[in-house]
Formats: sequence, structure tokens, C-alpha cells
Amino acid sequence: MTRFVEKPWGNEEIFAETDRYVGKILTVRAGHELSLQYHRVKDETMRVLEGTCELHLRPEGEAGAERCLVLEAGDCRHIPPGEVHSLVAVTDVRLVEVSTPELDDVVRLADRYGRAGTSAP
Repeated sequence: MTRFVEKPWGNEEIFAETDRYVGKILTVRAGHELSLQYHRVKDETMRVLEGTCELHLRPEGEAGAERCLVLEAGDCRHIPPGEVHSLVAVTDVRLVEVSTPELDDVVRLADRYGRAGTSAP
């Protein structure tokens, strides 16, 4: 049942997918970053398994209020719908993400790999 989705920054291993929740393991290569994005409905929580990353956050409706959190193994963060976020891998990083099942609910505001405005992998 596990499936892998290749991404320009690494990959996702989707190990659980139901109509109520999704579980993934993300592997992000050092120096790469996920899109600056938000979700309209999707609610997610992440936990760093290995490595170090920066999580850039901007709560919904708070222009210019960006925060940067440095996350390491064991650190967790909940990302509610509407919160603009991006993740930058300082080292190779692996994290687990548990979310509601809306996998296509991605509004990309910026993306270094040319995917802004899409929900494509």
C-alpha cells in the first residue's frame, strides 16, 4: 500500500491514505526547499525524524509577520489551514507528516522549481 512520489526536492512516501487521514514520510535533500504554500482545508502536523530544517510561517491574514523556526529531530509543528508555510532543509531531513486527506489542496505562492500556482508534484 505504500507509494512513493518523486519531488524536485526529494520524495514522499505515502504509507497511509484513507478518507479520514494521510500519513507520509518526506525526505528533503540539504539545500532544497518546499514551495511557499498554504492549504484551504488540509490540516497537517509534522514531526522531524532526522536532520535540521527551517520552517517559515506566516499566519493567515498577517502579511509581513513571517517567523522562522529551526526544527530538529523530535520537534513537532501543527500547520492549520490558511497558514502560509515553506520548509528549507539545512541538512538532509526526514519528517513524518500526518494530515487530513486533501492531498491536492495546495496553493503555491512561490516555488523554485517552477510549480507556483499548481498542485502538481
